[in-house]
Amino acid sequence: MLQDHHIPQQDIAAALALQNYASISLARMGRVALLNRTDTKYVLSLATLQRIMPQLTEAYAALVVKGKRASHYRTLYFDSADFALYHRHHAGMLNRYKVRAREYVDSHLAFLEVKHKTNKGRTIKSRLQTPELADEIGMETAAFLHNTFPFDPTQLEPKLWVAYDRITLVSELRQERVTIDLNLAFSWAAETVSLPPLVIVEVKQDGFSTQSAMIQLLRQNRVRPLGLSKYCLGVSLLYPAIKHNNFKPKLRLVQKLAQGQSHAYCH
Repeated sequence: MLQDHHIPQQDIAAALALQNYASISLARMGRVALLNRTDTKYVLSLATLQRIMPQLTEAYAALVVKGKRASHYRTLYFDSADFALYHRHHAGMLNRYKVRAREYVDSHLAFLEVKHKTNKGRTIKSRLQTPELADEIGMETAAFLHNTFPFDPTQLEPKLWVAYDRITLVSELRQERVTIDLNLAFSWAAETVSLPPLVIVEVKQDGFSTQSAMIQLLRQNRVRPLGLSKYCLGVSLLYPAIKHNNFKPKLRLVQKLAQGQSHAYCH
């Protein structure tokens, strides 16, 4: 039985001591857009996050959007009928792509985004603003994908919804952003899997540096980097017939954390 660790969006700031962080606006965030960057991802328990957040107030400012320090996101991932993008990731292939429509619910903004993980380990993100969340690939979005995506965009179809609340921290010292995703819920058709005790932290830097306050604190708390995308996690959970053998050690860690174990490792 999963423990119910869901924190209502209006209570996240208090639960994670976000009121003790200096604030930064969406406009000022432009200086750390980092659309070409290195990403380091971590999966941890909500209990661990609650323990470390009060220790980072001097190192980061927190993004505030319309008075809120946690923003709600909805994302729709696209793939081919045979899950070609997922399988490239599962096989560990370089030059991987993800295509998603994302809605920033609180700021009423929506984008179609392409994330490209290069063979140099960098992440390049391209995006097109859309009037609302794009739930299909139309003429305008297909034209954008023709310039940013190396495969046939007409073969893409919606595959997975992911919803979560996100905290964004901006380093006071370096070109670095940290995103903290919690209250994760994956859904498709009539099925939903919620993982409220699970937190995904991503440290986004111009170039990887262990001087990051977040990376140092996670290391002190014995949290190791774990490269597992929300898309691949959701497909593994909601499409059990799709091959996911290579993800099984990571999925076991996710299961332990979702059961409330604050320390679990992927070997």
